[in-house]
Formats: sequence, structure tokens, C-alpha cells
Amino acid sequence: MNDDLWILSYDVDGRDRAVSVRVAHVVFGRKNSTTRYGHPATYDQPGFIHRPGVVWVGQSVLILPRSDALELRDRLAGMGASVGLGRLVIDEPNLASFRRRRRLRGRPVPS
Repeated sequence: MNDDLWILSYDVDGRDRAVSVRVAHVVFGRKNSTTRYGHPATYDQPGFIHRPGVVWVGQSVLILPRSDALELRDRLAGMGASVGLGRLVIDEPNLASFRRRRRLRGRPVPS
């Protein structure tokens, strides 16, 4: 059982579009554009969901290792989001049930 996992939920006022977009970039990542040697180039800037051990449960809820959870809490709160954070005790088989599976036409792929 992994005893260093934390569950984090966040909320942003839907009327604050700028904060919502910044929060989404931190959580889910984004594509950035730049110029290299005079030519346009894009690169991925990964979000928290791309970090090892992070599980995106769903709408504004993630399971993360403690250090990532504390870092994300501080970053989101600093942007003005409401953040809830708590220690989570869950074994690997149950945690695996929350990992995202590839979807086919909006439906989960059967296991």
C-alpha cells in the first residue's frame, strides 16, 4: 500500500476565464510555439497529469505523491483557485481502477 498519496481537488470561478485557462495549462499542459533558427517550432510543456505517479481521477480531482500535491496546491492557490487536499490511503489494485483507459467512441475500452 502506498501511504504517500494525496487527493487534491480544485475549483475556479467559471466567470474567471483567464484563471481557468492558466489552471488548465498547469494541470494538463500545453503546446508552446517559439522560433528556432528563424523557423517556427512547437513543443509540449507537460502538466502535472504527466508526472510519474499522478492519476487524474476526473473533473478537477487528482491523486498525487505528496511533494507534487503540495506543489500543485501552492501553485493553484496562488492563481486564485480553491484547493482541497487530503492524505489518501489506497492499495495499488484500487488505485489502478482510477487510471485512465483509452476510450473508443466515448466509451471505455472493456478490460
